[in-house]
Amino acid sequence: MAQQVFPTKGNLIATKRSLALAMLGYDLLDRKRNILIRELMSLVDRAEELKASVEDVYKEAYAALQLANISHGVITPYAECVPVENGLDITSRSVMGVELPKVTFKAQELDINYGFMNTTSQLDRAYLAFDKVKKLTAELAEVESSIYRLSTAIRKTQRRANALQNIIIPRSRETVKYISDSLEEKEREEFSRLKVIKAVKLKKSSGK
Repeated sequence: MAQQVFPTKGNLIATKRSLALAMLGYDLLDRKRNILIRELMSLVDRAEELKASVEDVYKEAYAALQLANISHGVITPYAECVPVENGLDITSRSVMGVELPKVTFKAQELDINYGFMNTTSQLDRAYLAFDKVKKLTAELAEVESSIYRLSTAIRKTQRRANALQNIIIPRSRETVKYISDSLEEKEREEFSRLKVIKAVKLKKSSGK
């Protein structure tokens, strides 16, 4: 349904300008959506690969942990010797205005912080396996967080594009048509009125 605006040339120009901006906005949103979708698809493929790798590594790590527990009993005292990991650095990168996390893991040189006298190679295997786990987990966290942010941005972009395509643009087109038709009708009426006035004047002139 066309907006009820007064049919003037000024309103026609303003509505046409708004329509042009709305169409430009839709084109930009459509491009943004397509770029975000391509980025999302590439990350989804990477996430699937990482999930499979992480699952395998976790199985390996927990199997090694179980063997270490069997060999040493509870290994909590040895685990407490391992320093807290502080090699993670989180920055961001922008894709069409969407900020995506960039997780950098600065690998530190492995340093065994427990003694060898009362430990076995099972504990060493568990330690190495969980070191591998944290690296893959950091990468997976980056990818899954990026997927979530991209999905949210795509939904918002889609809603805005749909609003322009299905509501604002059709409404503006109807308004342009309404004003144009009204102005044309006024011009026809004015032309007819002028013809009548001219005919009356000619009739009066000829009567003299």
